[in-house]
Amino acid sequence: MRFNKGKCRGLHLGRNNPMYQYRLGVGLLESSSSEKDLGILVDKKLTMRHQCALVAKEANRILGSIKKSMASRSREVIVSFYSALVRPHLAYCVQFWAP
Repeated sequence: MRFNKGKCRGLHLGRNNPMYQYRLGVGLLESSSSEKDLGILVDKKLTMRHQCALVAKEANRILGSIKKSMASRSREVIVSFYSALVRPHLAYCVQFWAP
């Protein structure tokens, strides 16, 4: 497998960062304000606001699918689907942001 230089980007983190231009071979690396790796969105301010908004949107989409497709509205059925399908999305990467 060959290394793809086109997919490499520089992410400048923190305040007072001088924002240097980095090279990879003969070309300069493109700068980026946020990157997604392993499903976790990291931005240059290291805030999790955008990550939480994306996760909440996905959880609401799944809840809507459950609501539309379920014939039975009993509490046990809804809780079991919530635990299996929605909760893992909400709990993912909590350890990354708050170790």
